[in-house]
Amino acid sequence: MSDSGPKAHPRRRTVATAPVAAHSARLTKRYGSGDAAVVALDAVNISFAKGEFTAIMGPSGSGKSTLMHCMAGLDSATAGRTYIGDTELSGLSDSQITALRRDRLGFVFQSFNLVPTLTAAENITLPVDIAGKKVDRKWFKEVTTRLGLADRLSHRPAELSGGQQQRVACARAMVSRPEIIFGDEPTGNLDSNASREVLTILRSAVDDIGQTVVIVTHDATAASYADRVVFLADGKIVDELRNPTPAAILSRMADIENL
Repeated sequence: MSDSGPKAHPRRRTVATAPVAAHSARLTKRYGSGDAAVVALDAVNISFAKGEFTAIMGPSGSGKSTLMHCMAGLDSATAGRTYIGDTELSGLSDSQITALRRDRLGFVFQSFNLVPTLTAAENITLPVDIAGKKVDRKWFKEVTTRLGLADRLSHRPAELSGGQQQRVACARAMVSRPEIIFGDEPTGNLDSNASREVLTILRSAVDDIGQTVVIVTHDATAASYADRVVFLADGKIVDELRNPTPAAILSRMADIENL
């Protein structure tokens, strides 16, 4: 990737009073027990504002993916509380958690997670179809046009490039108008051009339609597309950077790793 962040989409300035899309209260995650226990998250308090793009960074093993997975209902907390809007996740049954993820959240993963036997269009609408809801065709057309997929909708994943597959995954995440899109290393398997495309799409979703986006990344250039970067180390939030540049992110990461 180049060292320059996004140019075409100036960041929003989220004020302190912005509504909160998700937050945690003393979120703790432990693996194992007794002397062998590993604390992945140590009483983390964090909020994600609506209409803001947040990147989560930290050294390997810092707890960044665990934080996202617990916030998104993909993993359960050992202690503390996590909320999507006003809904506390720990009070939900497995079926309710599944419904919340399907109906209120969108996901973009490093591995794309597309169904190989379905076309791009069928992959995009799959969560809506599973929920038994009607696809908003006007919104579907707008999303797929924005993402440059209009002439690829009849193609199966094997007929698409990596960047195109990840654009399909972004469209799938956006088409149900979720409260939050979570991305776990969404550009990890892409070359620099495809990475820039996907990050620009996520940036545009925030700027143009007020989407809330939270990604985990190890890449400073990817994180520079965000409004805010949150840094973790040893399961705790140790720093935060607003309106980040790649150079400022790398400097903070170096300081954290030296500690």
